[in-house]
Amino acid sequence: MDSGSSHPGGRPAVLRTRRHRVLDLAVARALRLPAGHHDHTLVRDVRVPMRDGVELLTDVYSPVGPSSGTLLLRTPYGRTGSVTLLTARYHATHGYLVVHQSCRGTAGSGGDFEPFSREVEDGADTVGWLREQPWFDGRFALCGPSYLGFTAWAIMVDPPPELAAAVVAVAAHDNHQVVHQGGAFSLEAVLGLAESFDHLDDGTLGGILRLLTQRRRLRPGFEELPLVRIQDTLLRGSRAPFRAWLTATDPDDPVWRSVRLGRALDRVDVPVLLQEGWQDRFGEQMIEQYQRLRQRGVDVGLTIGPWTHVEFVHQGSGVAMAEALDWLAEHLGGAGNRHRPSPVRVFVTGAGEWRSLPAWPPATEEHVLHLQPGGGLAVDAPPPGSPPSTFVYDPADPTPAVGGRVINPQRGGYRDNRGLETRADVLTFTGSPLAAPLEVVGTPVVELVHRTDNPHADLFVRLCEVTADGRSTNLTDGFRRLGPDEAGAATVRLRFEAVAHRFAPGTRIRLQVSGGAHPRFARNLGTDDDPATGTTLAPSHRAVHHGDGGCSRLVLPCTAGPRVPPGPPPPTPAVVSAPRAEGAPTTPGV
Repeated sequence: MDSGSSHPGGRPAVLRTRRHRVLDLAVARALRLPAGHHDHTLVRDVRVPMRDGVELLTDVYSPVGPSSGTLLLRTPYGRTGSVTLLTARYHATHGYLVVHQSCRGTAGSGGDFEPFSREVEDGADTVGWLREQPWFDGRFALCGPSYLGFTAWAIMVDPPPELAAAVVAVAAHDNHQVVHQGGAFSLEAVLGLAESFDHLDDGTLGGILRLLTQRRRLRPGFEELPLVRIQDTLLRGSRAPFRAWLTATDPDDPVWRSVRLGRALDRVDVPVLLQEGWQDRFGEQMIEQYQRLRQRGVDVGLTIGPWTHVEFVHQGSGVAMAEALDWLAEHLGGAGNRHRPSPVRVFVTGAGEWRSLPAWPPATEEHVLHLQPGGGLAVDAPPPGSPPSTFVYDPADPTPAVGGRVINPQRGGYRDNRGLETRADVLTFTGSPLAAPLEVVGTPVVELVHRTDNPHADLFVRLCEVTADGRSTNLTDGFRRLGPDEAGAATVRLRFEAVAHRFAPGTRIRLQVSGGAHPRFARNLGTDDDPATGTTLAPSHRAVHHGDGGCSRLVLPCTAGPRVPPGPPPPTPAVVSAPRAEGAPTTPGV
């Protein structure tokens, strides 16, 4: 396809201009991306028919000169703006023929936008159209972050024979897990997603401004009871199926049938590169993707950097794009050798270094710390008969979420937790200052001998690093809505999300225990009312046992090396509310 031609159903092909060349190079330089120097032509608004007669608008970038291969990207975010600049157009500058399609009901494509639900069928129909094009060379790859990654999994549900490779970044494959993680409704994530779906055409600047002010606009929804009313108040007229997602708690409900794509992990057999951030919302799903593909013998790579979902774009894109280009060159273009030294590459926060591993999780040794009465954390178990630590969780004043795996960049990531830790409904257990580095790599576990007088209860646990100045920074956390059999006095085992962090000498390990993290997880009402429709609230009185009734402990997966010395920790100094508790994210060791 040359600059004077056009694709049937599209506009005339246009050659990349000098202004676009300058912009492409400037963006690559600013984000430290490998610069691309290939010119291309662009045919806009090609109409691709779906099985029901709807046509999806598609842009086709064709290289001037030899092609490095064909890439298919399907997106709801429009075909102009920053997302396009860093995906479709960027790959075109590296010589790829890029087919860039707007999902149903977005950016001029026909039909109605039904988030996630039509991507399997529309993806298959697009591949069917692609294989009929005279310029298609018979092989293609899938790539993209976030929703683009989901559309890639949608095509891999029934992998076409022409598929050669895939690169998926910061993306889930199972939306029930996203919405009902740990047994509770992911209120903040779903409200943010719903609002973003209603403003897909805002453009780059409008999208940034909406994201920066989103928390203020969504706050009424966070406080709304019953939750189901949000669909008629804050989300009136929204395209997002908020009420359906809220009320369909069973993963086998028909609501989720088209948006749970785990079967793709059992069917795809082409090389897949997965790229994720330690503070991204979808970390556990992407590790599951890696492990399930690896168990089947699929050639799979996994990279995890020190990023949130949004930071992946402006901080992680340099690393991610270099890896993606190598992966595509090896598996699609056949023009490159493997540069990746090992299947897994993770950034170890605290150490500030990348680590190559043969697999995830790596081999580690268990290091056990016991929770102590009075807020200590030590190798030795507390004396028999030690009294429990207690707190009250009140859903009328729910324990707030601070930082962590939240998509909104103003709320998520690494944060100072000192302000949170002054609350009476947050227990902290803190170890002695470390005499030597301690590296935790893998999935920590906490075993709490826990009692609640109210069977309707949640548990939220968090692992933090405390520096000499008292700053307490979150590293990873875990959450679960408890079942009826876990009321009374029971040992509750909670898995944290995966982490790779080196605690420096002089720092201390801290464990937080609380009854929730609102609005990241919708508050537990404390009653047997339906969480979607209920309004009655009841508190719960909690106890964490240290000897009288059982011992609670934290189990850390550690690489070989020095350990925390035994013995009781010194008294925990008074904590001071931190002025930066709601400030910009701070990444340890970066």
